[in-house]
Amino acid sequence: MKKFLPWIIIGIIVIGLYSWGKNFNNMAVRLDESVKEAWGNVQTSYQRRNDLIGNLVNTVKSAANFEKSTLEAVINARAKATSISIDPANVAPEQLAQYNKVQGGLSGALKSLLVTVERYPELKANQNFLKLQDELTSTENTIQTARMRFNKAIKPYNIHVRQFPGNILAGILNFDEKPNFESEVGADKPVEVEEMDFN
Repeated sequence: MKKFLPWIIIGIIVIGLYSWGKNFNNMAVRLDESVKEAWGNVQTSYQRRNDLIGNLVNTVKSAANFEKSTLEAVINARAKATSISIDPANVAPEQLAQYNKVQGGLSGALKSLLVTVERYPELKANQNFLKLQDELTSTENTIQTARMRFNKAIKPYNIHVRQFPGNILAGILNFDEKPNFESEVGADKPVEVEEMDFN
């Protein structure tokens, strides 16, 4: 019996390591899938906004003498925003920052468009425009919620792959830490409101 004792100990250690590795991997896969699902919801929300913006631009184009530069800024920002795609399995902080930047650029162009519309009474009375404007507002709220849920899904994943000793196995199995959505640059500053002359 004594001569089998080392083999029994080695067998117990091997089975224990295998069990730990399997459990770690399976949990990382489940958490990673939750992150991918949350990212899909973010993309769906942004796609909804892009579709609405296309309809909004077409509605605004119908207004006589509408400022062409404002429309072009929205169209260009929308093109940039739709040109970047991210694989949530391999997202890097730089990619997410770039994605966030172009989406922020589109948000800024859209805000400028909506402020400019205030000068066009025929648009402010257009029911189609008003409906699109309401839907865009609702979609912006959905985007914020989707981004928060994405960050919430990332937290348990990052904790799982960064804690010792799991971080060693995470490195071997290529489970890298994932970046969070961060607020847009300048979001901490108060919004400047231009005074408009309604006379």
